[in-house]
Amino acid sequence: MKTREITYVALFAAVMAVLGMVPPITLSFTPVPIVLQTLGVVLAGGILGARLGFMSQATFLLLVAAGLPLLSGGRGGIGVFVGPSAGYLFSYPIVAALLGFLLSRFQVLTLKKILLVNLTAGVFTLYLFGIPVQAFVMDLPLVHTIKISLVYIPGDIMKATVASYLVYKLRKSTVIARQFAKAG
Repeated sequence: MKTREITYVALFAAVMAVLGMVPPITLSFTPVPIVLQTLGVVLAGGILGARLGFMSQATFLLLVAAGLPLLSGGRGGIGVFVGPSAGYLFSYPIVAALLGFLLSRFQVLTLKKILLVNLTAGVFTLYLFGIPVQAFVMDLPLVHTIKISLVYIPGDIMKATVASYLVYKLRKSTVIARQFAKAG
């Protein structure tokens, strides 16, 4: 792995840490908070690509597992990986890799294509891992957990939209495009 790639991975792990400083929005009916860190996951996949996006999120999760309080609300440690948010956390590297892979398949990236991939593959995959684990940990029926999770959809649509715009603009920038073409 080149120094440049290590720097990009560390940079996006740091972006996730900064997004974790934004206090979570807690809801009375679910222990899974609304956080901005899912924005960082989508940005990592869209900007870094599949391999480096995956590595940045895996690095972030390793730092969290080591006990650093990098998750929203100052949470950290191995215990968060057995709580209701565990499925969402484990999906971070997978979502980043999937988004990076799918976006790399387009000859021309448009804002609509990026948004479509972020909403369908990104948000769907996040829920695909997060909801079943939340249901299992909370000992709730899956259907009930799906209903509870509907409250997250508007925020995730907004985060995916913001991330899509940022990815589109950054990928269009010749300096950024050239740098990440070398990294990928």
